[in-house]
Amino acid sequence: MRHVLHIWILGALLAGLVVAHPVSAQQNGCFADYKAKRSVSGSLELHYGVIELGARACQSPRRAEQTVSRRIAPDGWTLLRIVSTFGRAGLQQRQDNAGPYFLRY
Repeated sequence: MRHVLHIWILGALLAGLVVAHPVSAQQNGCFADYKAKRSVSGSLELHYGVIELGARACQSPRRAEQTVSRRIAPDGWTLLRIVSTFGRAGLQQRQDNAGPYFLRY
């Protein structure tokens, strides 16, 4: 019976730690705004977009660049640069500028 009580106490303590230390936005993922280019029939096209990234891609600028490049490449786009990475709070202010490239990839 004592073991059961100890397990309950340990479980309650661990649950308290999880609640006291919520997971950061970086661990949940983030968003990035970026600029890209492609050449179609000899003309240069540019776009500004916003993309959702997983937690791993948010860990470093290099990983974010690799992830964005990989996702936009099938449509012929080449990443020019990541403008910034940000949390959910920054989405609304970027939506109009991104137009059809808002969370497209």
